[in-house]
Amino acid sequence: MQAPAAAERNKGPILAVLREYVGPGAHAGPGVLRVLEVGAGAGLHAAHFAQALPQTLWQPSDIDPRALRSIAAYVEAMQVPNVLPPILLDVSQGWETWGGTQPATLDLLVSINMMHIAELRCTEVSGAGLEPCRPSPGPCPLVWG
Repeated sequence: MQAPAAAERNKGPILAVLREYVGPGAHAGPGVLRVLEVGAGAGLHAAHFAQALPQTLWQPSDIDPRALRSIAAYVEAMQVPNVLPPILLDVSQGWETWGGTQPATLDLLVSINMMHIAELRCTEVSGAGLEPCRPSPGPCPLVWG
């Protein structure tokens, strides 16, 4: 498992923001909230947030196979049942290639510390992936860093 210091430092503040969107009483709909994390990296955030927010079904993704292995290791080590197996996802491609994930089925799209290091195309396409959902209520994009 990878253990990035930045992820360890910012998991608390990000969780506080996430609770505003998916915490108890923060949403009107019944059932589980589906979250896609784009560029999940090591997996520390996915495991931490899913453990703290059991009403979510967390779908971590990354383009790097090493990151996918690290995500799986975090989820296994922390025994988090509401995290799906990580998927290989290239946000520079259209949402149709996103491992079968349909934007209209998502409640939240999370991207942490990706956009400032990714090509502009990645930001443009991941934002465009939300368009099929508009003007419907979901998914809400949450970008940190």
